[in-house]
Amino acid sequence: MIVQRPAVTAVLAAAALVFAAGCSSGGGDDSGGRDSPLEPGRPSQSPSGKPGADAPPEKGSAKVTRTLTKDLKSPWGLAALPDGDLLVSSRDEGTITRVDATSGKKTELGSVPGVAPGGEGGLMGLAISPAYASDHMVYAYFTTESDNRIARMLYDEKKPSGEQLGAPDTLFKGIPKGMIHNGGRIAFGPDKMLYAGTGETGDTGLAQDKKSLGGKILRLTADGEPAPGNPFGDSPVYSYGHRNVQGLAWDEKKRLWASEFGQDTWDELNEIKSGDNYGWPDVEGKSGEEGYHDPVAQWKTSEASPSGVAYAKGSVWMAGLRGERLWRIPVRGMTPAGKPQAFLKGEYGRLRTVLAAGGDKLWLVTSETDSRGTPKKGDDKILEVKVE
Repeated sequence: MIVQRPAVTAVLAAAALVFAAGCSSGGGDDSGGRDSPLEPGRPSQSPSGKPGADAPPEKGSAKVTRTLTKDLKSPWGLAALPDGDLLVSSRDEGTITRVDATSGKKTELGSVPGVAPGGEGGLMGLAISPAYASDHMVYAYFTTESDNRIARMLYDEKKPSGEQLGAPDTLFKGIPKGMIHNGGRIAFGPDKMLYAGTGETGDTGLAQDKKSLGGKILRLTADGEPAPGNPFGDSPVYSYGHRNVQGLAWDEKKRLWASEFGQDTWDELNEIKSGDNYGWPDVEGKSGEEGYHDPVAQWKTSEASPSGVAYAKGSVWMAGLRGERLWRIPVRGMTPAGKPQAFLKGEYGRLRTVLAAGGDKLWLVTSETDSRGTPKKGDDKILEVKVE
């Protein structure tokens, strides 16, 4: 079921201002028993076959420069406010917390009503409205008792801590839910449309069913309508054949990149094209079969089990849960990808979310308190990472 939203009128906007937004438990994706070799991509090249002038360095780097904050519980979604401060969601507690980007001070904004955590579901992705300066809206993707859905909430900074979130305004619902494969990542693209990665809940047939919202990347307006120009008429479906999309990011050429959990063989980084079929469950990883869009890069699942992705310094940066490392995949240039590099292997445990912070800086969120990890003192953390 899709909730259709009319355009926001001045009356509704005024009323809103008066009223003032992965895989982790048993049966999920980053379990053991996977042992296929890494399949790298190719270095960026010019049409002549030589390395392109715009190609990023063949050897990059990633170094943690500080721990911004710690003692977070089941952190999942991360979004940056216009002033640089961060909002982080707690998947299991259903709360949103503001983190000062300088001091690391935490301020809980409030709980999101209706969140029903369980398995890999709960309060997941966050996104900031493209018009935040005027509307102060925070978007969230979360699991309820019946489905996964997207809502937006007014963030009123003048209210007391714990009471700063307005009531959720449900924009889109009916995304299938399960104990596993709930997707959950949302992000506004360069076109100011809202993209959402969904999972097939373990029911593999949903991924190839264009009428289902499971196993898809959806493209919506800021009001939750199917976005103009979508490939299947008035459908919100933008791409299909996905197992469990966990990361979304755009590069400087406005190409959309998405990370995806494989099953037993290949995890994937995909370049997303409107209307394309990414193969699941018919194929996993690179198949070369006609009709399916092959991934740009693939990994054995013990090396990755990917979650969030971000773009910085000519590369996609991908957080690994079971892999416990940060992957760098160069994507600038004529060829979609260069040879992946791994950083921070095993140093900070499971890595859930990565967010570009401008220039050569990333924010990186650990994921040891989600029932899958082995929490240590201070877990979970947001780390500042300098990359090249």
